[in-house]
Amino acid sequence: MILAGDIGGTNSRLALFEVEGGALREIARQVFPSRASPSLDAIVATFCAGQGARVPYACFGVAGPVRDGRVQAVNLAWSVEGASLARQLGGAEVWLINDLEANAYGIPALSPADFAVLNAGQAGATGNQAVISAGTGLGEAGLIWDGRRHTPFASEGGHADFAPSDELQIELLRFLMRERGHVSVERVLSGPGLHNIYRFLRDTGRAKEPEWLARELADNDPPAVISRAALEGRAEICGDALEVMVAIYGAEAGNVALGMMATGGVFLGGGIAPRILPRLQSQTFLDAFRAKGRLGDLVTSIPVRVILNDSAALLGAARCAALRADLL
Repeated sequence: MILAGDIGGTNSRLALFEVEGGALREIARQVFPSRASPSLDAIVATFCAGQGARVPYACFGVAGPVRDGRVQAVNLAWSVEGASLARQLGGAEVWLINDLEANAYGIPALSPADFAVLNAGQAGATGNQAVISAGTGLGEAGLIWDGRRHTPFASEGGHADFAPSDELQIELLRFLMRERGHVSVERVLSGPGLHNIYRFLRDTGRAKEPEWLARELADNDPPAVISRAALEGRAEICGDALEVMVAIYGAEAGNVALGMMATGGVFLGGGIAPRILPRLQSQTFLDAFRAKGRLGDLVTSIPVRVILNDSAALLGAARCAALRADLL
C-alpha cells in the first residue's frame, strides 16, 4: 500500500495505491483545499482516519525546495517534515519530493491520449526531457536520459529572473520591479502572474477595464475571471493579458528546453495549460518557443506536449515511492 500526495498552493490531493502485476492501481482519493488546513500533517490525519489502511510507504510532491527531508512550501504557510509524517503513519517510509519532480515521475505512467501536441518536433526524438507547469506558481523539473531510462530531478527555475523578449515585456518588467524589486518568471507566468499582466495593461493605460469586469474581479478569483473572459472574447484587455502570458510561456518553455538540453521533449503541466489549450496552440506560443537565435533550429526539433491528465503528479508520487521501495 502506498500513500501518494500532490501538494499544491490551491489543492492537496491524496490517494492510496496498490502495486499489482507491475502496475499501480488506485484505491481511494480525496482532494483538500490547501489553505483550509493548518498543515499537511492535518490533511494526512484526516485522510487516513477515513481509510483505515496501514501505509508502509508514502511519497508527497510538495511545491517548494526539498532539503534534508524538509520543505517550506512556497505558496503556503506550511513547513513539511518527512520525519513527522513518518511518525504519524506509524513508522512508514516517507519521501518528500518537489511537486514538479513528482510530475516528471508521472509522465511514463500516462498514455498518448493524456497529451496534446503543440510542436511535433523531430520523429523519434530522444534525450533529456523537461517539465514546466504554470498554476498557482511556476514549477520546472527535468528528466536526465542515460541511454536506457529517464531519471527525474527537481528544479526551482520558476524563481529565476524574468527575461522580457520585447518592448512591451520590458515595460512589464519595469512596472513589477517598482512594486517588488526582484521579478521572477513566476510573477508573470502563473495564475497571479496573469493578474499582474492585466494590472500592468490597465494601470499604464494600454487597455481599458469595463465596469462589469471590475465588479467581477472584485467579487471573484481574478486569474479565473481574466482567463475566462479572454477565452470567451468578452473583454479585449483580458485577451491582451492572456496573449502576453502565452508569449512568455512559449519563451520560458524554450529557455527550459535549452537549459536542460531537453531534446527528448518538453511537457507543459499544471492547471493552466489545459484550460488555455486553444491559445497555446496558436502561433504566439510556438513563435516565442522557437525564437532562440542561432539555436532556433535545435529548439524547433524538440517535441512539446501539454499534459491533459491532472493526476500526473499524484501518479508520479506513487510511482516514485514504488520505485524507491523496489515494488516496480
